[in-house]
Amino acid sequence: MDLQLVWFGLIGLLWAGYLVLEGFDFGVGALLPRLGRGTDAVDSEKRRRVMLTAIGPHWDGNEVWLLTAGGATFAAFPEWYATMFSAFYLPLLLVLVALIVRNMGLEYRHKRDDAQWRRRWDTAIIAGSVLAPFLIGVALTNVVRGLPIDADLEFTGSLFTLLNPLALLGGATVLALSLTHGAVFVALKTTGTIREDARRLATPLGLVTAGLAVVTLGWLGLLSGSVWSWSTTVVAAAALLGGLGANAVGREGWAFAGTAVTGAATVATYFLALHPDVMPTTSADGRSLTIANASSSPMTLEIMTWAAVVFTPVVLLYTGYTYYAFRKRLGTQHIPDAVAVK
Repeated sequence: MDLQLVWFGLIGLLWAGYLVLEGFDFGVGALLPRLGRGTDAVDSEKRRRVMLTAIGPHWDGNEVWLLTAGGATFAAFPEWYATMFSAFYLPLLLVLVALIVRNMGLEYRHKRDDAQWRRRWDTAIIAGSVLAPFLIGVALTNVVRGLPIDADLEFTGSLFTLLNPLALLGGATVLALSLTHGAVFVALKTTGTIREDARRLATPLGLVTAGLAVVTLGWLGLLSGSVWSWSTTVVAAAALLGGLGANAVGREGWAFAGTAVTGAATVATYFLALHPDVMPTTSADGRSLTIANASSSPMTLEIMTWAAVVFTPVVLLYTGYTYYAFRKRLGTQHIPDAVAVK
């Protein structure tokens, strides 16, 4: 078995898990201004608390997928990790700041029964939920598109190199997909008017996502596509359209499955278009990082594989149990009056 290829696929799987699971977290946070708007101040606050309670048991666990993807890249492909973090130092720092600020908002907004206090933390949640998926989309798209890497595997570009049209389009696509996924999740997890509002909002968001995704994935396919990457592009498009159709008739479970498959198929398209490289170069005299020349030793990969065999089922079991245990719908009638935590 080619463990280099196995770990390339596993890292892709981790990114797919992150985009699917953290994606709806980002979407819920970014949609607070729209879906959290009620008939009055009290109703608006309860709607926002419903939305944040729906993701409360999951958001911190979902972030483990990002940490694991980074750790697996560091251990399995250290050259890829080093070059990627050298090129994306500032964007990844901004992602980290966005996640920290967002998480502080999720943890602290309920600590004081004060409207201004909550508004400030809501701003932190919204900003972090918008900035993080956008920058992640920019980074992942740049990885597939390629960067100026010289013969010594050093990044020779600048921040403005990363802000190219395709990468910005990729960031917008990931953000739009997160918004759609989040709206469908709110419809799946809530009752009453907030559920209906989320269902109505998911359709236009999904259509915008479909348009952006067609252009982004089509552009990447023309640059470095294969039969397999074009196949997953078709799967992503079909799943999104199917999800929107299910959402239109009130089948939120199927709609959520459709947007989840769209996220996973999008990541699969990225990694299939990237293969066999892990960081292609756009420099004429440069050298691309490939699965073969960027990987760790066979012994390292073998040890990592056995560790993954032992611990991955445990992680999947407790993650699945968490979603099962908190599967019930929520409504504003379930939310008590705000009480500050001492």
